[in-house]
Amino acid sequence: MSGHIGDIKLEVCVDSIQSAFAAEAGGAFRIELCSALGEGGLTPTVGTLKTLKETLTLPIFCMLRPRRGTDFVYSDEEMSAVIADMDLLRENGADGFVWGSLNLDRSINVEQCRQVMLGSGGLPVTFHRAFDLTDQKRMDENVQLLRELGFKRLLSSGFRPTAADGVDCLAQLIAKHHRDFVVMPGAGIKVSNLEEILTVSRCLEFHASAMDTASEDYVAPTTTRMECDVTMGKQDVDPYYGTNANVVRKMVTIANAMSCR
Repeated sequence: MSGHIGDIKLEVCVDSIQSAFAAEAGGAFRIELCSALGEGGLTPTVGTLKTLKETLTLPIFCMLRPRRGTDFVYSDEEMSAVIADMDLLRENGADGFVWGSLNLDRSINVEQCRQVMLGSGGLPVTFHRAFDLTDQKRMDENVQLLRELGFKRLLSSGFRPTAADGVDCLAQLIAKHHRDFVVMPGAGIKVSNLEEILTVSRCLEFHASAMDTASEDYVAPTTTRMECDVTMGKQDVDPYYGTNANVVRKMVTIANAMSCR
């Protein structure tokens, strides 16, 4: 493979201070900061961002998502909360934002996107995987719309549950829009499938959580739950898995090798 311009960059999505430290230690290029990755990622706390900005050197893009749910259809009141959160996050050092909203017919909500772009203060904004719920037949038209709205990049799994499943579609988008817009594969990227995704998609950036479970030598812990009768939400939740610096390092090594081909 040839034709890559510069290094292939890894953005790591994290929902804790510990995971952010691991992402930097492993050599990530950028962090997407969220809370509640188990819910797909929600708006992070200002305190977490402020603490990380005092200790990390990596750019930090903050998720703007006021609640769980895969409709990405937000009320006026929810948008007020989004704009208020964005103002606070920007004032406390956010380097960019991650956002997406749709109409009931799953088209991109242009008006809400304009509100976010206006409130971003010129910081770069990524449109997230809400894109994968839109009409695939209109994907090029929708990418052009995002560019016109001022978005700098798109996070997508190619209209499939994982980037590995949607890699052919991602390759089409990247080939057509790579000159002035970043299409960033994400969802289900692991050490074991990364090389194929990079080879087929020819992306310049990719997105992963790089948790223990993304490593080919991951071994599940024998004990996953504390001996405690108190529950704090769902009773049968998985144990917390954070970003693993070694997994980040492996992914960066693969990406660097692909960049040189």
